Amino acid sequence: MAFVIYWAESMQRFFFALWPDSYLRSHINRLVCELSGQGGQQQHPDDLHMTLAFLGSATSAQRACIERVGDKIQIKPFTLYLGRIDYWSQPRILYLGANNTPAPLASLVQQLQSGLTGCGFKLEKRHYNPHVTLVRKMKQKQTFNLDGLLEWPVDEFVLAGTHLGVKPPRYQVIKRWPLQNI
Repeated sequence: MAFVIYWAESMQRFFFALWPDSYLRSHINRLVCELSGQGGQQQHPDDLHMTLAFLGSATSAQRACIERVGDKIQIKPFTLYLGRIDYWSQPRILYLGANNTPAPLASLVQQLQSGLTGCGFKLEKRHYNPHVTLVRKMKQKQTFNLDGLLEWPVDEFVLAGTHLGVKPPRYQVIKRWPLQNI
């Protein structure tokens, strides 16, 4: 029985993320549908999210540590404005990006990263670029304009996971933490 539990844990990758509510998700999904004729692999509407920290696989002890890190976060709710569609050529990803990184979002990412290094994770050194992936494996760069801004009232963050044996990988929210008026 222990072997089966270990196997199931080793087949899952974890990440902290912002998870849009159904209203914002429907707006983002409309953008994905408008871009559907451009090729590539559309992100499933239920999987739309903004990664805060990617962890990868975790042991049982690391999983407990991950959740303790989430428990210690103290950030007030804030609003994030998404206003640009852009393209990264190296991974061939079309994404919806934030116009800037609000201070509470930067603090949330920094607090998570600081705590997670204590759990044994090596996190990305690149500058954090808040975005929601819309299309993967896009064949060529496309230019799109976004009329106006999408307003994202952020009042929680989540720990999510993906199972590696499923095609395409689907994400599941494992735990939610509300942001608190401190």
